[in-house]
Amino acid sequence: MTSSTLLLTLTLVISLLHFTSASRKLTQNNQQLKFQYHKGPLLTGKTSINLIWYGKFKPSQRAIISDFITSITSPTIKAKPSVATWWKFTDKYYRLANSQNIILTTGSHFLNENYSFGKSLTNDQIIKLASNGSRTNAVNIVLTSDDVVVDGFCSSRCGTHGSSVSTHNHNTYIWVGNSETQCPGQCAWPFHQPIYGPQSPPLVSPNNDVGLDGMVINLASLMAGTVTNPFGNGYFQGPSEAPLEAASACPGVYGKGAYPGYAGKLLVDPTSGASYNANGVNGRKYLLPALFDPTTSECSTLA
Repeated sequence: MTSSTLLLTLTLVISLLHFTSASRKLTQNNQQLKFQYHKGPLLTGKTSINLIWYGKFKPSQRAIISDFITSITSPTIKAKPSVATWWKFTDKYYRLANSQNIILTTGSHFLNENYSFGKSLTNDQIIKLASNGSRTNAVNIVLTSDDVVVDGFCSSRCGTHGSSVSTHNHNTYIWVGNSETQCPGQCAWPFHQPIYGPQSPPLVSPNNDVGLDGMVINLASLMAGTVTNPFGNGYFQGPSEAPLEAASACPGVYGKGAYPGYAGKLLVDPTSGASYNANGVNGRKYLLPALFDPTTSECSTLA
């Protein structure tokens, strides 16, 4: 295992500054570090996705995230590969666990433009904001704007997920911040020059918004981790207090042939020059992280 992967186990969330090969297998010499199912419950059944906006977001920015959520379960996307194709990777986790699948639905969009807790948030305040959503069978997603500082943001994480209530209530939350003005080189790579490590020209973001396209990457990663390891005893590698989950076990991989400083072979929009690997609703294009395939022990990519 590489030193960057060992460092990654020290954080609960995704660090986009560490990389791996798209085809490499995770080490299985150490049973403690083997990616495995720890017999805990996965998110199952009908589950609503609620977006909680904190701070200032333009309508165009809200549309980027909202369309991504809609794209996950949309059967109408004809262009391939699609966001829905990417999400289908998670079905393998459910089959191996002999578990009922999750059925995601779009819930209410809670708007909060008044900075009710100010522009500097603690973890407890993030959880309080998440509790404004539905308390039953929901994933409540708190999205903070680029002028909001959150404990640990940039220094150790780009977002996080957790559970604030009983597993019987099937309620979890996700927080993701807009890093465009705070740490794009850490949380919006490969659409911004990395702050350290191998240097290569940044890619053109598919929605012409480095901060929001970076948020989509982190949100996608955390959603995959939320459904497959919602309560800390599902699928992961390493210690439970700092797990590598479905997406964070494949850091920095977006296409085949990825290596340090290179996101992998991606699709490129001929008009805008933007790099992407998934198509969404309303003609959207997104860059989504590779997901660990529990049946092959490899990182699976769309492109």
